[in-house]
Amino acid sequence: MSDPSVSAAEPLPLKTAEEIAGGLEALLLIADEPMPTAELAAALDATTAVVTEALAELVAFYDETGRGFELREVGGGWRYYTRAEHHELISSHLLEGQQAKLSQAALETLAVVAYQQPIARGRISAIRGVSVDGVMRTLLQRGLIGEAGPDPESGAMLFRTTGYFLERMGLRSLDELPALAPHLPDAAELEAELSQIARPEPVPELSDSVVAPATTAPPTTGSDNSEEETDDE
Repeated sequence: MSDPSVSAAEPLPLKTAEEIAGGLEALLLIADEPMPTAELAAALDATTAVVTEALAELVAFYDETGRGFELREVGGGWRYYTRAEHHELISSHLLEGQQAKLSQAALETLAVVAYQQPIARGRISAIRGVSVDGVMRTLLQRGLIGEAGPDPESGAMLFRTTGYFLERMGLRSLDELPALAPHLPDAAELEAELSQIARPEPVPELSDSVVAPATTAPPTTGSDNSEEETDDE
């Protein structure tokens, strides 16, 4: 038998729209994609009805005070957006920030992508001999390169240049890229040079009358020492 002196726990009072307004704004400020009403309600420990009311009040408040941003319901959720009347201001500011010159490393990486596309990040690093993570992020942010889908064999993401790259380069298509051949050594000369490096130098043959048998050869002295080759040289 239950003790009549112990009363059942009373339910906590429901939060009001005014009480959750601050937390609602904080959640929406960090959202990188639209947040559904149910998700906001769960995070704020409030009912969906109260969250809906708070959202409507925020929308009206931003409109009445002429803020530079607005709260929209898109894609099944809520998110902040800059107002349409500030589009030109924002666009000019962003474009101005993109006028900064690319570093030498970024230019070299962009050239590799342009001439070898589609190409994986690991292959670009192998060609340049250094990590290209930082410059790849820069090129992606500038819109000069983009993803071209995974490699069918390795699964690694491939990258390619974009239409904006062609626009900035003044090209109609990649076919108009200047040929690399004039800037590279002749293939035959390069092959001959590499073969010469790989081939060991011939050892001059000496007659038996000059070279004594190894078992009886006396140690070299005097000027002969200057002609000896060592591993240190």
